[in-house]
Amino acid sequence: MNPVSGLIEQSLAIDGMTCAACARRLEAQLGKTPGVIRARVNPATARAHVTYDPATITLAGLARAVEAAGYRVREETATVDLPISGMTCAGCAATVTRALERSPGVQAAVVNLATATATVTYDPRVTDAGRLRGAVEAAGYGASATAGDRARAVVDPDLADLAAARRRTLVAWALTAPIVLWMIPEMFFHYVPFGHLTMNLGMVVLAAPVLFVTGRNTYSSALRALAHRSANMDVLITMGTGVAFLTGPASFIFPIANYSGIAAMIMAFHLTGRYFEARARGRASEAIRKLLELEADTASVIVNGDEVLVPIDRVRAGDLMVVRPGEKIPTDGVIVEGQSAVDESMATGESLPAGKGPGDEVIGATINRQGLLKIRATRVGGDTFLAQVIRLVEEAQGTRVPIQEFADRVTAVFVPTVLALATLTLAAWLAFPGVFGPVVAAAAPYLPWVNPALGPFTLAVGATVAVLVIACPCALGLATPTALMVGSGLGAENGVLIRHGAAIQVLQEARTIVFDKTGTLTTGRPAVTAIEAVAGFDRRELLRLAAGAEQGSEHPLGRAVVARARDEQGLELPSPDEFEAIPGRGIRARVEGRQVVLGTRALLREAGADPAALENLVRAREEEGDTATLVAVDGRAAGIIALADTLKEDSAAAVAELERLGYRTAMITGDNRRTAEAVARKVGIRRVLAEVLPADKAAEIRRLQEAGERVVMVGDGINDAPALTQADVGIALGTGTDIAIESSDVTLVRGDLKAVVVAINVSRHTFRKIRENLFWAFFYNLVAVPLAVLGLLHPVIAEIAMATSSISVVANANRLRGAPVRPRS
Repeated sequence: MNPVSGLIEQSLAIDGMTCAACARRLEAQLGKTPGVIRARVNPATARAHVTYDPATITLAGLARAVEAAGYRVREETATVDLPISGMTCAGCAATVTRALERSPGVQAAVVNLATATATVTYDPRVTDAGRLRGAVEAAGYGASATAGDRARAVVDPDLADLAAARRRTLVAWALTAPIVLWMIPEMFFHYVPFGHLTMNLGMVVLAAPVLFVTGRNTYSSALRALAHRSANMDVLITMGTGVAFLTGPASFIFPIANYSGIAAMIMAFHLTGRYFEARARGRASEAIRKLLELEADTASVIVNGDEVLVPIDRVRAGDLMVVRPGEKIPTDGVIVEGQSAVDESMATGESLPAGKGPGDEVIGATINRQGLLKIRATRVGGDTFLAQVIRLVEEAQGTRVPIQEFADRVTAVFVPTVLALATLTLAAWLAFPGVFGPVVAAAAPYLPWVNPALGPFTLAVGATVAVLVIACPCALGLATPTALMVGSGLGAENGVLIRHGAAIQVLQEARTIVFDKTGTLTTGRPAVTAIEAVAGFDRRELLRLAAGAEQGSEHPLGRAVVARARDEQGLELPSPDEFEAIPGRGIRARVEGRQVVLGTRALLREAGADPAALENLVRAREEEGDTATLVAVDGRAAGIIALADTLKEDSAAAVAELERLGYRTAMITGDNRRTAEAVARKVGIRRVLAEVLPADKAAEIRRLQEAGERVVMVGDGINDAPALTQADVGIALGTGTDIAIESSDVTLVRGDLKAVVVAINVSRHTFRKIRENLFWAFFYNLVAVPLAVLGLLHPVIAEIAMATSSISVVANANRLRGAPVRPRS
């Protein structure tokens, strides 16, 4: 749920969708449902991503809206076995049963008194095993779980669908193979085994179960679509195979060729195509499945001084966990005790283990490689890093890329257009056989399946059937979602989380990348590099007073001054009696009765101090790239404290790689121009936007956009949120386990800038696949449909080509999985 708006974002698995036209129709139906704010249907994942107002519509209402469009929301069920303690009689079992059945999301609960176990089937979108145990405990009984009792799917619906598709395909071919074998002697040797009558009858008998048993789902989908006054791919297949099959019985009465065997072959190839397409789509969605499999099952938790092994869903924030070498870290947390190297490759894509010690954050499902660690759990359940990644990847797969809009508009009118074209084809062949006949005759020597000796009506039916089965909106509909699915998974595997599909297109179109300085190009941990005092002031005393004043500050520069004085030089710091922070300018404080001011030249002037005496000191430090903070005491310029923020090791290399890829880089900072330019020179950035206050960064990005530039902004996602939102694409550096940065379009799990290059490469490779898929999908239809109209494509070849087009689009998207996205070393 969105805590601000009260809206709920829900992902629904849909049964009955077979093509892009189905997705389009369902999206339209959901979009006009009261209470639905936004609906996106992804044909590649067969899921609907719906944002709705729970005050207006419920989940059950959404399910009814889906059914009104002719589809069904798939029940996503899981089961868990809960050992129950405290039951002594049948009445206890009945009490526990009622408590579980009344829990939201529970579909069935069976309590066995003899084994003291409750087996619960529930909707994992609504509840989980932990809440179920809570319901049992609220009824006055105990509930626990063993390591193997984690919530498990009753049946993996995707695997079940794939198995059913395989069975249908095998049965279809078992009946179609004899038809093919029967047709070969006639086609090549002009010999008809058992005679024409027997062959015609055999074709009809063998074809009927292929169409009406194995092809039942296709026919049902077509009838549902027609009942809702729409058309999808299954309507075309149904009409094509139906017309072809009817020529079988008609051949006993009229002098036309028997195409019923052809109808069976078309259906068999159609089912084969659907099966292989489903397999390829399964490979495309492997990224999320892999992430789900990474989660730990159990955790060793310290309870009353003893180490207890508990299921992961029993771990709560604040629990102290023990993780031994070689074990998975159960959930996100902070190391309390121990040193180790942690393999974070599942999260960051970085193969080298990261050194970790007390105070460091660790990510759940990463692997402890060396020492024994004690970790305080900080995030559990749906709040963990892994859960956030899965959620972000699913969200990205439910979004659209702008280039997809044209394909969607074509898909919306595709099937009705093909139906009209098929009707015109039949009419034209019957009305003007003399026009089409010479074309067929001319092609016959080169195309063995073309037979000009067939009667005009038979040729007309063949051309019409070919038009119906070859036209394919599926390839168009799958072209973008499958590439986006694989691309978002590829990004997640390499520490790049894409929140919106549009970012993939804009990232490779933009040419300007603006980096925030502090915390992005630099580590964000400034340190004092020099203390300079003018005549009449002692440097140590200047630092003591300045640090005393800065004790009231939360600014990183202020904390660096305090750390230098107290931690490095061991000074006793006085507490400020008065304190005022002036954003973007500095601080004012009263320390030991003295007025202390730290900040800019303007702030010193307001305090009655002349900053001119400090100008030479300031210039010398700024030319080195340091930030000089001016200090005044009791209205007199007293000196400067110079601070520097260390550049990240890979900043210069990342900027150089982006420049090589053709991007213009810029840096935006609140630092003065001299300091900013010194830092920019070190990393290789030519364009500097200096002295920009935090509140003005978004306006600076807007000015670049008004000048005609498409801008990518890279920042920390917190202080830079307005600028990230204003940019065409906002890239935020994740902070530890917190990656749910709403202001960004792309989140980088790692804080290093090479991940920006990875994001760019992911977008480029993904968008290239999208373009390739759309080109081949359009090209296929533009070439194939006219050939079918002219009668130059056999209906079976047309169906093979149609199935191949969809499979090739998905297979091409899967080639992304091996794309080189890591920057050059």
